[in-house]
Amino acid sequence: MPLASSLSTVNRGSRVGPLAAECQAAAPGTRVRAVHPADELPHSDCTCGVYAAKSIEHLRQFGYVSRGIHGEVYLWGTVVEHELGWRARFAYPKSLFLPPDVLPFTLAEIDARLKTLIAFGADIFIVGEHKSIRFWKNGSGFDAAGLDYLIKTRKEYYVRRQQERTLKKGDRVAVLGRGIAVVEQTGDREVVVVLWSKNVLMIDRKHISWDDRNMRWECVANNA
Repeated sequence: MPLASSLSTVNRGSRVGPLAAECQAAAPGTRVRAVHPADELPHSDCTCGVYAAKSIEHLRQFGYVSRGIHGEVYLWGTVVEHELGWRARFAYPKSLFLPPDVLPFTLAEIDARLKTLIAFGADIFIVGEHKSIRFWKNGSGFDAAGLDYLIKTRKEYYVRRQQERTLKKGDRVAVLGRGIAVVEQTGDREVVVVLWSKNVLMIDRKHISWDDRNMRWECVANNA
């Protein structure tokens, strides 16, 4: 199936229409001399038409895949074939492929952002590391495999973010129920903190965690 790098359609209310080719040279009132009548497009002697590639490798070669949404498309009307792809009179998505980084983090945000894409009535896939995972099936809704993949990648993101945070000397740790302590020394397993400038505590490193809501390091008093 032909592949296109971007999407543009005619939206008439809730109905999404196909992308129809236009030729600027053949448009009424243009000063450029057209090589064909306005209703004959795409023309073999012109560059007009809806472009689609023959393979995903071609899109990758020119960097289109990294720019965001791409997908398989239906082509009809007059279709002019070239070595690496086609130019067509009309095009419509068959399936859509999304890089993971274009999706929000919460399902509510995802649902809101997908409304435009869902209107095409096409299956939606997430581009994984080694294969594409179905995320939305037309007529059925979210696919379990796609949701599992999204949850997994989000967990990995938070793990990486946690690992990137380094507890160092001078940082403050909220020892819940006792007060704010200052880190005096850090080790692979234990952290030495000073509470109220006099109480020296030894805390197991694994018991200290970063709280995103409060934007601070925290530790339960029982573990201090």
